[in-house]
Amino acid sequence: MTERLYIFDTTLRDGEQSPGASMTRDEKLRIARQLEKLGVDIIEAGFAAASPGDAQAIRTIAEHIKTSTVCSLARANEKDIRAAGDAVRPAQSARIHTFIATSPIHMEKKLRMTPDQVLERAVAAVKLAREYTDDVEFSAEDAVRSDLDFLCRVFEAVITAGARTVNVPDTVGYSIPALWGERMRQLIERVPNADKVIWSTHCHNDLGMAVANSLAAVMGGARQVECTINGLGERAGNASLEEIVMAVRTRRDVFGCDTRIDTTQIVPTSKLVSTITGYPVQPNKAIVGANAFAHESGIHQDGVLKHRETYEIMRAEDVGWNANRLTLGKLSGRNAFKTKLAELGIVLDGEEALNAAFARFKELADKKREIFDEDLQALVSDETSADERERYKLVSMRVVSETGETPNAKVVFADDGVEKEARGEGSGPVDAAFKALESVVQSDADLLLYSVNNITSGTDAQGEVTVRLAKAGRVVNGQGADTDIVVASVKAYLHALNKLDSKLERAHPQV
Repeated sequence: MTERLYIFDTTLRDGEQSPGASMTRDEKLRIARQLEKLGVDIIEAGFAAASPGDAQAIRTIAEHIKTSTVCSLARANEKDIRAAGDAVRPAQSARIHTFIATSPIHMEKKLRMTPDQVLERAVAAVKLAREYTDDVEFSAEDAVRSDLDFLCRVFEAVITAGARTVNVPDTVGYSIPALWGERMRQLIERVPNADKVIWSTHCHNDLGMAVANSLAAVMGGARQVECTINGLGERAGNASLEEIVMAVRTRRDVFGCDTRIDTTQIVPTSKLVSTITGYPVQPNKAIVGANAFAHESGIHQDGVLKHRETYEIMRAEDVGWNANRLTLGKLSGRNAFKTKLAELGIVLDGEEALNAAFARFKELADKKREIFDEDLQALVSDETSADERERYKLVSMRVVSETGETPNAKVVFADDGVEKEARGEGSGPVDAAFKALESVVQSDADLLLYSVNNITSGTDAQGEVTVRLAKAGRVVNGQGADTDIVVASVKAYLHALNKLDSKLERAHPQV
């Protein structure tokens, strides 16, 4: 019999801890709706105690999501747990995920607590969380470097206190598959009442083994995997949801379990998260990379043409490839456009927002022969790029780049509604445009990343640009999309400047 494997997605919490990947409430809700459409069992919507904005985003998601459990992270203290409980209260199915570190180095150096104090705090946290919901998950942070006997004591105690899910995280990406699978087996064998809870794993990718470790844990008895879309996450990222799901689905003969994920929604979800966070997917990324189902070798091409399964263990269409054509054009009406938005899980706030997005769609349809779902996602992201006040906005620009001559740019932009003109020269048209902006704005921000990614194929494709700026310890991503890559670049730079100007502060869950 095939057992159920629960998918716990933490893109909106752990994934958001990637540098510059902070999302607005509306962006979080868009991703949450798509995760629900994907069939994710538990959506970790954020860390309620991090900021009032994060708590409100969790509450908004809890109000709108119907078929997935909505979860908030909380450290093992009263303030965090009450904030989490209040945030997930509107959810039809709510979970509180509380954690405390159990490794000697964390207990001594970070918490400055004894093992007995940690155990006592863990139990108290679970009991308090149970006042808000019966669905409480407990995590032993840095379990990979924790003493096995102490882990058994802690897990036994929190199960007795009412935890329904017990999570074993490799917080620092230190383990290897053979050891991680064995640790999961030993815990399940040794902890009393282990059969009364769902055992979970949460692996980081510092050594490139997050997915392998997660799958080893499944082989060892785990029936929940904590993961993110595209493997997004702090440092080297988290276990990739799409790889976990398709590995288990493709090798059901080995794992003996399966998920309820609608795999045809994997690629659309990947593209949405990439667009909103500004983290492009590498072309050779498994499952969702542009080359994942491409065959260059003549031998491979010949084999696939004769029989697909000679070189393909999955069908591209099963994970959502080749299903991204938007059957709308410049003659399409407003109602058809609105219907397509609904199919993609995009909900705009009122008729004014819909009219503005439709006008942008018409402009794009005049520029492009074919329009894809990704174009529409980028268009809406550009339209609703920030909850914060949008101080800077592009009005017009002119860039001259000629062989043998220094490129120069003139950019007209609005600063709090007042039009300003900026001029600059650079080593290329984008450099000239950025220098022109800085000559007037004078943000003194450091440019950490400039990335260009084509949203779809073809020479008329929209270019999607990510600009990462850093200033005074804050890191933000700005995104811009346009069929003109220089225009997209300026939009992205202004978007990043708007985020810096918003003074949006976020707390790291482990600080």
